[in-house]
Amino acid sequence: MTTTTPTLAEENLETLADRVDTAMLEVQKLSDSDRTKALDLKRAIEDFHRVGVTKIVQRLKTDPRGKEILFELVDVPEVYALFAMHGIVRADLTTQAARVLEMVRPYMRSHGGDVELVKVEDDTAYVKLHGACNGCSMSAVTLRNGVEEALKEHLPQIKQVEVVPSEPEAGMIMLDSVVVNGNGGETSQLGGWVKGPAVADVAEGRPLALETSTGSVLIVRLNNQFFAYKNECAHMGMPLDGGMLDTESCILTCPWHGFKFDVTSGECMTAPQAQLEPYPLRVQDEHVWVRPD
Repeated sequence: MTTTTPTLAEENLETLADRVDTAMLEVQKLSDSDRTKALDLKRAIEDFHRVGVTKIVQRLKTDPRGKEILFELVDVPEVYALFAMHGIVRADLTTQAARVLEMVRPYMRSHGGDVELVKVEDDTAYVKLHGACNGCSMSAVTLRNGVEEALKEHLPQIKQVEVVPSEPEAGMIMLDSVVVNGNGGETSQLGGWVKGPAVADVAEGRPLALETSTGSVLIVRLNNQFFAYKNECAHMGMPLDGGMLDTESCILTCPWHGFKFDVTSGECMTAPQAQLEPYPLRVQDEHVWVRPD
């Protein structure tokens, strides 16, 4: 029995990104001198490609039909990721910060740790640290400092990095593990909590939009769990409540440009640098409550 290696055209963006992560993880295991040479080669190849891609974009922009084609290409996830990587498409600060953390993630995982971007607000990046990073040892401090140094070095707009406690938030909750507050009364909107739809009104596997004073919230019920996210696709900010949800794979597909998201984690399967913004959620008195930040 023979196996065939998939061609480049047959590999999706997620697979290619995984190959890069795997290769970078191996690079981090090299000696200091060999690692420096490998990273220099990586940067040289990226610079070489950046010049060529920039020339193509500049040429397309000078022709009306070329400009139209260029706008169409930006909506293709693989092309968008390429343009964003080379700075041709200006990503928002959150996306840029997520991309920097992807650069350091292989090294952190090789030391038993990991990092998660929570949000970027003004000039501050908020992150969660997991595994070996979340401790008081010298190695944990070194890993935490590495995250801060990487963010500040690549993104001068970020002046400080705050570590958010790693205790899990109520981004999802099992319906059979709800705890009602000790007063027995209905919780008010103090603290930012907003009363949403009745549990019975949220259909299994059908995304629902909840409009609040701070924006639209996407609520999803899947396998007797509830999930809440900001109702914006991480690609172009379009609403996701009209998207198709595959209940077997837990994948939600954006109805506008086809970006795919894992609703159990918010992870973007199409462009690894993107991520849905989760909101705390709880179920009380047979209603869904969310806290949009």
